[in-house]
Amino acid sequence: MSLPDPSFLLARAPVVPVVTVASVAAGVKLARALAEGGLPLIEVTLRTPAALEAIAAIAAEVPDAIVGAGTVTRPDLIQKCIDAGARFLVSPGCPPALAEALAEAPVPVMPGCATATEAMALHAMGFPVLKLFPAEAVGGVALLKSLAGPLPDLRFCPTGGIGPTNVGTYLAQPNVLAVGGSWVAPNDAVTMGDWEQIVALAKAAAKLHRAAFPL
Repeated sequence: MSLPDPSFLLARAPVVPVVTVASVAAGVKLARALAEGGLPLIEVTLRTPAALEAIAAIAAEVPDAIVGAGTVTRPDLIQKCIDAGARFLVSPGCPPALAEALAEAPVPVMPGCATATEAMALHAMGFPVLKLFPAEAVGGVALLKSLAGPLPDLRFCPTGGIGPTNVGTYLAQPNVLAVGGSWVAPNDAVTMGDWEQIVALAKAAAKLHRAAFPL
């Protein structure tokens, strides 16, 4: 079964900012800063009441951004996210009912996995790229290296515990297309409206080298 492939989206930048927005206005300003810095792919987590409205506003008002929905944990959220304008979907994990629903989504999906068994099951359903989460907690780079041998066709976007000090080791893995991270949008900078700091952090992240998409 062939499903929409997130790879062409992940080719845009090595880092996918994972953001949690408290308001629609802050979400739009944050998206503008990240896109200006060279990180157009933005995952807005469904962890606040403002998330869906923020996705809609970013989709409408920030043409340089490619906004997606993260923390998709239930099948009923899928259509709501797509209706809001989400161009890709991400889940932290993927029990069978959610996996089956996500397999029917018309947009690229990165379902979450934490083990080889979960990764194999999702890959067998046709998902070409998986989110490894929480990456550092479940083995990080060591796990990715271990999976590369027996599962050479699997590709990942690891998220969780990744930051400036270890992002390079993740991006050096041939089975990693990009990483997800929140360090490019620190809470204090968002709260203070320090968009220049976020632009600078995004610019630095956008220049990172990765094995899967050589520069």
